Amino acid sequence: MKTGSDRTAAATGLWGEQEAERLLKRKGCRIVDRRVRVGRRDELDLVALDDDTLVFVEVKSREQEDFGRPADAVNRAKRLAMSRAAVRYRRRLKQPPPYVRFDIVEVVGSPDMGSPELRHTENAFSLDRRYNPF
Repeated sequence: MKTGSDRTAAATGLWGEQEAERLLKRKGCRIVDRRVRVGRRDELDLVALDDDTLVFVEVKSREQEDFGRPADAVNRAKRLAMSRAAVRYRRRLKQPPPYVRFDIVEVVGSPDMGSPELRHTENAFSLDRRYNPF
């Protein structure tokens, strides 16, 4: 059973993804997929196209930064999971774009606080070499 704080965190996360999507669209990216489940345990928050680059976006939302920046939560295990998911996702495409990139969008705020603080880190990390087929 979900508690009130679990529901609040889930609502903040979904809102953060929507804010990140708006930011990426303003920057000229085209969103091609949202909340993609790849395999049993991997998920991609957003997948976008930026010219001929397929962009896999991890969105990290926090109400405040008292205990560190949201991007700090993208640790080695998360980068590995995103690499694995990206390779699997790319294999599904009939004609995948030639380039891939991993971005992080930090969203600090909450739906009831108004405009959030947004930070977009392009090329936040590389594809893990054990999954690098390209």
